[in-house]
Amino acid sequence: MAKIALFGANGTIGGRVLREALDRGHQVTAVVRDPAKVTETHANLTVTKGDVLDPASVTAAAQGQDVVISAVGGGDGPGHVATIEPAAKSLVAGVRAVGADAPRLIAVGGAGSLRTPDGKQVWDAEGLPEFLLQIMHAHGDALDFYRTVTDVRWTNVSPAGLIEPGERTGAYRVGLEDLVTDENGKSRVSTEDYAVALIDEVEKPQHIGERFTVAY
Repeated sequence: MAKIALFGANGTIGGRVLREALDRGHQVTAVVRDPAKVTETHANLTVTKGDVLDPASVTAAAQGQDVVISAVGGGDGPGHVATIEPAAKSLVAGVRAVGADAPRLIAVGGAGSLRTPDGKQVWDAEGLPEFLLQIMHAHGDALDFYRTVTDVRWTNVSPAGLIEPGERTGAYRVGLEDLVTDENGKSRVSTEDYAVALIDEVEKPQHIGERFTVAY
C-alpha cells in the first residue's frame, strides 16, 4: 500500500487515477483548490486544499507520502501554457524541499513530443489547430524541464495519441520515445487503462528519471 498525494483529482484523467488507486487499496490525499468539488468518498481518501503552482503547498502535501502524482491540466491551450510547465517546476521544487525522505513524482504528460514512424513528432502533423499545439508544446516544455532534474525521482507518463473515457481492460503496451500504435496505425488508450498503467508504475517502478507512454 502506498501513500499518494494526488493533484488534479477532479479532472478526467485524475478522477480515474484516484479511483484506480483507491480500488487497489492505496491511501490517497487529493490536493485540490476547492475541496468541496471532490465528490468521491472512501475510507482511504483524504481531501485537502492546496495549489500545485505553489511550491510550499506542494511541500506540505508531499510530507509523509510515498508518491506525488500530478494529473493537472489547463483546460484550453492558453490554460495549459500557463499551467503545465509552471506546475512541473513547482512540483519539483516542492518535492525537493522535503529532503532525504522526498517522495517520487509522477506527472501526466502529453503525446505531442512522441516520435511517429516517419521520424517526426506528433505535433509536426499538418492541420493541427493552434489550441492543440499549445497543449502539446506545454507538455513538451514540461518534459524538457523534467529532463534537467537529477535530484528528484520523477516519471512522466505520455498517453496515446487519443485518450478518452472508456473501458478498463487492464491491458496496454508500453513505449518510451515512440508513439505506440496498433496494427491499423492507430494510437489510443482509455483514461481507465491509462490510470491502470500509472498506478502500475507506482507499485512497480520501471521508469524513474524518464518518460514512457502507454497505448493499446
